[in-house]
Amino acid sequence: MLILSLLGAPEGGTANPAATMLMMFGFIAIFYFIFFRPQRKQQREHQEMVKNLKRGDEVTTIGGIVGTIVHLTNDRVTVKTGDTRIEVERSKIGRVGSQR
Repeated sequence: MLILSLLGAPEGGTANPAATMLMMFGFIAIFYFIFFRPQRKQQREHQEMVKNLKRGDEVTTIGGIVGTIVHLTNDRVTVKTGDTRIEVERSKIGRVGSQR
């Protein structure tokens, strides 16, 4: 009842169903354009970046490890950092290129 009174429904009657539906679709559209669409765009960009990795690229992992790619497989990347080589999942690469 409180929601109906806030939406402008008459005291003794019911709210206009068309106005209520329009408002619900408006909220759904707002959520889509503010939350879901930018997140999907960011996911597509990340997948494209991971797909285009190549040997010799300087990368930063999500965990903050910086190194150079020395070997690639379908789902793993070997990164040389200092004198150490580590193997990480492709999806855990956060950035490509130096960020200095």
